[in-house]
This record gives sequence, structure tokens and C-alpha cells, in this order.
Amino acid sequence: MSQKSANQEREIKIAIQDAFSASQSILAHGFQEITPRHLEINDVYDTPDQSIRGRGELLRLRLAGTRHVLTYKGKSEASSTHKIREELEVTTSDGVSTAAILKRLGFQPLFRYEKYRTEFAKPNEPGIVVLDETPIGNFLELEGEEEWIDQTAVVLGYSSGHYITSSYGKLYRDLCVKTGIDPSHMVFPR
Repeated sequence: MSQKSANQEREIKIAIQDAFSASQSILAHGFQEITPRHLEINDVYDTPDQSIRGRGELLRLRLAGTRHVLTYKGKSEASSTHKIREELEVTTSDGVSTAAILKRLGFQPLFRYEKYRTEFAKPNEPGIVVLDETPIGNFLELEGEEEWIDQTAVVLGYSSGHYITSSYGKLYRDLCVKTGIDPSHMVFPR
């Protein structure tokens, strides 16, 4: 069992077919929409030799609506069913300047991924259910303590056999290999 920290992210993804049906099911189980559907544009930064990725870490600048968030994610802990990793975030009012600072420090934007995200929660419960609509499919993310994740998954009709702990970047690269497409960015058609 890992030591719990306020800066630890604990989550799983579940692939789903239909975003609308999933949203209706989430609401029918007593969850309330806490963040309306919005576009997120995520730029992953790394050094030219991709040393951050090589260590299993992530440095990301996200634009969500008008909000910019700089995130560091540490290497995932060994866990058979849940993704557990350190997560540090700061909100910045100026994404352009933040990107410029990262570049001046030697980081480069290497991968962009987009998604439409809607967030749900139940009053007085310690986790959130996120509905992500991405260019490679739709996913639920359950984020909270492991026990809450497992109980919520069952309530929504899923088991640990449905859990995915891969990042969207890895899921995208795996799909590119499977379909014979050269990887680029995981973005919606313009």
C-alpha cells in the first residue's frame, strides 16, 4: 500500500461507446455536473532528448476554457489496478508567457492532445467522475481514493476488468501502431 499524500492523483479510465448515454447514466446515479462540457487543449513539454518521458514523468500546460494549468506528474507507482502518481498543479493567468518560460528553460512542446471534458460529483463524496470525449474514443475517468473508485465503478456498471491506467498519449501511440498510422498529435479535425 502506498503512502497517501495530498499531491497524489489516483485514477482509472474506462473506455465507453456513447458519451451521451454515459452522461445520462452518471446523472441517474445521483451525480451532479460540476464542470460543464468544455474543450481542453493539452501541450506536453519535454527536453529535446525526452528525458522527462523517459523517467515516466509528465510536464503539461493545459488550456481549459480560459484557464491555464501547468502540471507536473511523477512516475506511476506499481499498482495492479489503479494509476497512482504525484501530481503538482498551478493555475496561471497567462498561458503564452508560461509557454515562453518553459521554452526558455529548454523544454519543447512535443505532443498535443485535445478532449472535451465534463466533470461530475456527488455531494459529500471524495471523488469525481469525468467524461472525456477524445479523437480516439470516449472515456470515463474516476479519480479519488481506490476504494471510492472501485465502489463507483461498480455503481456505474463496471469492474476492475474495465480499468485502463495508460495515459492518453500511450493510448494514442498504441492505436497508431495498431492502425499503421504515423503518430503526430491527438487532435480533433479542423
